[in-house]
Amino acid sequence: MAYLALKGLRKAFGTTVAVQSLDLEVERGELVTLLGPSGCGKTTTLRLIAGFEQPTEGSIWIDGQEVTRLPPERRRIGMVFQSYALFPHMNVAENIIFGLRMARLPADEIRRRLEEMLALIQMSGYGDRPVHQLSGGQQQRVALARALAIQPRVLLLDEPLSALDAGIRAELRDEVRRIQRALCITTIYVTHDQEEALSLSDRVVVMRAGRIEQMGTPFEVYHQPRTDFVARFVGALSVLRGVFSAPDAVLIAGQTVRLPHPLFDRRPGDQVALALRPEAITLSGGSPGHNSLTARVDGVTFLGPVLRARLAVDGENMLIADLLNQPGLSPPRTGERIVASFAPESIRVLAEAAA
Repeated sequence: MAYLALKGLRKAFGTTVAVQSLDLEVERGELVTLLGPSGCGKTTTLRLIAGFEQPTEGSIWIDGQEVTRLPPERRRIGMVFQSYALFPHMNVAENIIFGLRMARLPADEIRRRLEEMLALIQMSGYGDRPVHQLSGGQQQRVALARALAIQPRVLLLDEPLSALDAGIRAELRDEVRRIQRALCITTIYVTHDQEEALSLSDRVVVMRAGRIEQMGTPFEVYHQPRTDFVARFVGALSVLRGVFSAPDAVLIAGQTVRLPHPLFDRRPGDQVALALRPEAITLSGGSPGHNSLTARVDGVTFLGPVLRARLAVDGENMLIADLLNQPGLSPPRTGERIVASFAPESIRVLAEAAA
């Protein structure tokens, strides 16, 4: 059995089902991110693991022990919240050792773990600092140290970086991953931020309407989305809809697009949805064997390192192309007719054609 196992988990609040038929196995030391829009059930799943909510059905196992009905204080789980949830009347050290004092550990052990935690979060010398004098990033480090000080079996992180500005968020994201790897602690991370999920995780679990839509490595979820929802939610993406015309071809706005492999489960006239990442598209002429679609430039957005061009193929289909922002780049002009090229291998055929 996996170190953390959720089996047939279901949670209903009256007639509203927040989590349904959820099965998940997490190995010891793995960092798994629950990714999805608001209301998809990711935070409810986290609260079920922590013991703050009881499942309507199913069971929760940690290290071979069923903990489904155990109260939170008996599960030995550390949790970090979006709002930090530090005690404002305590200094840094008092916040970190709060759980250790509740567990009545010896004073020498408490002092040793405090020093370890302060060093781990790179805040040695801050023990006497009132928490209101800390920056947002420092406060979240203290919250993380408090959760880790009790040596939890599982660490739960509920959108811990969403209240921080972009620069601090990126820095602290790397710190969270460094600390998680250093301690080899089994971690469940909840976020709606795709970049966070892809950069942090060993595996990503994409959730929708209380169910797991897809799970896999960040590479798999990004490059091999199984559904239209995953394709659209994880990273920028174009979804082109066309008509199946041959085993390896689809007609889009009357233009033939060759597929990476034949589809033997489709018939001529069937609707087909194709996913294409913006970095796969070039506007300067493709290599031999590449697909080409004539489109009209609908607009160009400056994003710093890249220029993002929106290309209207027809009234239904829109392509997004990212152009590396190099000196001397001549960006396409709105209204200009242009040819977008991409390799057949860059296309992902989605399992569902409907939105």
